[in-house]
Amino acid sequence: MKRTLIIAEAGVNHNGSMEMAKQLIDVAADAGADIVKFQSFKADKIVSKSAKKAQYQVANMGEGDDSQYAMLKKLELSEEQHETLIAYCAEKKIKFLSTAFDADSIQLLKTFGINIGKIPSGEITNLPYLRLMAATFPNIILSTGMCNMDEIAEAVNVLLQNGVSRNNITILHCTTEYPAPLSDVNLLAMKAIADKFSTAIGYSDHTEGIAVSVAAAALGATLIEKHFTLDKSLPGPDHKASLNPNELKDMVKAIREVDIALGTSNKQASAIEEKNKIAARKSIVAAENLAVGDIITQNSITTKRPGNGISPMRIDELIGKKMLQNKLADELMQWEDFC
Repeated sequence: MKRTLIIAEAGVNHNGSMEMAKQLIDVAADAGADIVKFQSFKADKIVSKSAKKAQYQVANMGEGDDSQYAMLKKLELSEEQHETLIAYCAEKKIKFLSTAFDADSIQLLKTFGINIGKIPSGEITNLPYLRLMAATFPNIILSTGMCNMDEIAEAVNVLLQNGVSRNNITILHCTTEYPAPLSDVNLLAMKAIADKFSTAIGYSDHTEGIAVSVAAAALGATLIEKHFTLDKSLPGPDHKASLNPNELKDMVKAIREVDIALGTSNKQASAIEEKNKIAARKSIVAAENLAVGDIITQNSITTKRPGNGISPMRIDELIGKKMLQNKLADELMQWEDFC
C-alpha cells in the first residue's frame, strides 16, 4: 500500500520562541505527521541588510521594518536550540528535519546525524549550495517553486554529478506564493516532472486549505509538505498561509484515507465485493411458463436477479434449445433444463 510521507512544515512559525517550537512539535505529532520541519540559517549568511521583504511577507506582516535581515535575525535557531528540538522530537516520536539555507547550517545539521537535505525553491539556482548539499546528504528533497523544467534539470544534474543517486531524489512541485492561488497551482506539472526526471515526486503546498494536498496524494505524490501554525493570527511571514492544528490533523487523516483507497492497479473484484455478486447481478430466467418440448425463443426467457444461475452473457446459446423440463415464469434456467 502506498504511504505518503507527510512533512508538517513548522518553518519559522515558532517566532523565535522555544515554547512555541515545542508546541508545534506537539501539534505535528498529534496530527500523525511523519516529520516536523524547521528552518536553519544565520541571517548574516543568507541576506544582505538592504534586501527588502518579499511582497507576501509585507502583506502578511505589514510594513514595519521592511528588511528581510531584521525579520530573519529574530527567527534564527541556535545550535543549542537545535539540540533541544531534536531531543524533543525523539521524545514525541516524530522525526526532526530542517531546511539549511547556508553552509554553516548545512554542516550543523550533518553533525546532528540528519541524512536528508531539503533544498528550498530559492536555492535551486545556487550552484555552490547545490554542490555542498549533494556532498553532505545522501537523500535530497528538491523544491521547485519559481522554476521551469530547464532549471530543474540543471539542479538535478548537479546533484547527480556530485554523488546523489537518482533513487534518493524527491522533486517537489511548488508554487512560491503565500497563499498560492488555485489558478497558479498547475498540479499536473507534478506528473510531468516525474515523467521527465524519473525520480520520486511530491508537492510542497502553499495553498489555503487541504484540498490540493489531498489531490496531490491521489495523483501519486510520495511526499506532501505543508506549513502549519498554532494560530493564523500570530505575527510572522508564514502564519496566515499555514494550517491551524485541526486543519493539519484533517489533512493527515484525508491523505491516509487516500493512500488506502488507491490500492493497486490490479482491477478485480475485491473480497468484500464477492458477497454482493449474487444479489446485484442477474441470471437467465423463464419469462413465461415453459413446458417439456417447447423451443426457447427470445420472448420465452429474460434476465432477472439473483445472479446465481446462467449468466446473461450466454443468453444467445439458449435460443433454439428444446425444454426437457417444465419451468414456471421467473424460475432460474439451468443447463440441465434443455437440450
